[in-house]
Amino acid sequence: MKQKVVIKVSFNGENKYRTKVMQAAVGVPGVESIAFGGEDSDQVEVIGDGLDSVNLTSILRKKVKYAELLSVSSVEEKKEEKVTEPEFRVQPMFWPTYQTGVPQCYCHTVVPNDHYRYEACSIM
Repeated sequence: MKQKVVIKVSFNGENKYRTKVMQAAVGVPGVESIAFGGEDSDQVEVIGDGLDSVNLTSILRKKVKYAELLSVSSVEEKKEEKVTEPEFRVQPMFWPTYQTGVPQCYCHTVVPNDHYRYEACSIM
């Protein structure tokens, strides 16, 4: 079951605490996404599956010294509607082969017929 946890954290106006909060929250098992919200971006919204909200809050308290658990709610999974698109069939394409460089020459040997060999006299 997916749940959304909102935790209020004090940043004291420094951006280095934001990175600490992000790194600490990502390390908790079950976290899928993290976002900052609320006034002055002082609330951390964490969405995850099988997320332990009390454990997450205590980890954040160790990192930034102040963290308050505001709310825990379940998230409804969005069902994607199947859009029926017309099926396109892939048609094979045949490309003529173009050769670069020297053209190929074919050599044929001409074999004369037997009656041309003896042109002098056909009776003898």
